[in-house]
Amino acid sequence: MFETLSTGNTAAGFCAAQPAPGGGPEIAPVLPRQAKTVRDTGLEPRFVTDLVLKAIQAGGKTPLTHLAGKLRLSISVLREVLNPLIAEQQVEVAWCGESDIDMQYQLTAYGQRGAADAMARCGYVGPAPVTLASYRAVVERQALRHADVERITPAQLAGALGEEGLSQAARDVLGAALYARRSLLLYGPSGGGKTTLARKLGRLLPGSIAVPYALMAGRQVIRLYDPAVHVAPPPVARQQEERRSCDARWIVCQRPLVHVGAELGRAMLDLRYDAEQGVYHAPPHLQANNGMLVLDDVGRQRIAAAELLNRFIGPLDAGTDQLSLQGGQAELVPFDAAVVFATNLAPTSVFDDAALRRIGYKADIGALSPNAYRALLCRQCRLRRIDVEDTAVDHLIERLHPQSGRALLACYPGELLDRVADFAGFAGTEPRLTVAAVEQAWRSMFIACATEIQK
Repeated sequence: MFETLSTGNTAAGFCAAQPAPGGGPEIAPVLPRQAKTVRDTGLEPRFVTDLVLKAIQAGGKTPLTHLAGKLRLSISVLREVLNPLIAEQQVEVAWCGESDIDMQYQLTAYGQRGAADAMARCGYVGPAPVTLASYRAVVERQALRHADVERITPAQLAGALGEEGLSQAARDVLGAALYARRSLLLYGPSGGGKTTLARKLGRLLPGSIAVPYALMAGRQVIRLYDPAVHVAPPPVARQQEERRSCDARWIVCQRPLVHVGAELGRAMLDLRYDAEQGVYHAPPHLQANNGMLVLDDVGRQRIAAAELLNRFIGPLDAGTDQLSLQGGQAELVPFDAAVVFATNLAPTSVFDDAALRRIGYKADIGALSPNAYRALLCRQCRLRRIDVEDTAVDHLIERLHPQSGRALLACYPGELLDRVADFAGFAGTEPRLTVAAVEQAWRSMFIACATEIQK
């Protein structure tokens, strides 16, 4: 379900989505209304002026429309800034076309000095940030916890998981966690498919959201948008709002899925200052707002599992987090994400009883049954267009796995088939899963492993 506002609310500062083509349901989130004046942006006039000077300095002779696109500000806001700069002889019109927006601007020598001073104050050049107050309001409106947000159904979960071989009990736990928007712990041996499963769960989060390119915290800029995290929605679900009436400092994307693994340390959980660019970079959980945060390899990270849990469960319950800027300034930011913990270790060796109680749901993602493993292997063969012999599948499940003591984990079919294809490609033949081929692939994976039992 996508949120819409009444006509009255639209007048209060938001532009409502247009209906989808063909008269279907509305398919875009509500975006803030475009700022028509500098005051409407919520930013200090000096900051906006500095941003314009730096953008013109970087672009040389800069068309007005390019300046609007770079800074994501309306023509009316830019003219409000440019006119005084022209009067002060910091900016001059370099070229003028037939229309009133077909103009190019450049800096004077005086303006070059002004741009240098602006760069010394803040090196950021890019889309104008939005205020934290505006960001908090939009995150709250898009929050997963809202009662009217679309809830996952058994059919949707089954469609996403497909023939993953998960037990019905595990599927029920996953469905309940997503339905309730509560934290989830996935545990089981390495190679069981926990990371792949978490990504599939993230794609089940409904709808599109609005994300700002950057935030303004006090007088500091926080870069939030990341194209690798904030992915554009499919073409059929792209935003249909009246773009001229909406604030271009925001972009519509799918609900984000942010994944961090063993590399996670304390420093990554706070704002990171980039002195060269003059901006802060948002930590993973801030980028994950209105989406899903996957904390993988819990217990193997550079931060204790209990500390990691405490770092997120409290803010998750409160819906807010506190981040620190240089100089000790702290800012309250929203925190709305479905949090998934994943570990290869026994849960009781990672968390104590009190900590485990704080995690909403726990799902054991372990070895597959022989039938589920067989189905997964055959499906992987179909996807890779590899012909398969039943005797090869029997040999793998009934002999190779038992003799080696290796569990039937979800990672093995794909890894084995990749090797079957590699060997066939090198030999110049079509890949085919035979007893000989599976033996060759198996030996290439495990022959040097200490756990391999000699035949």
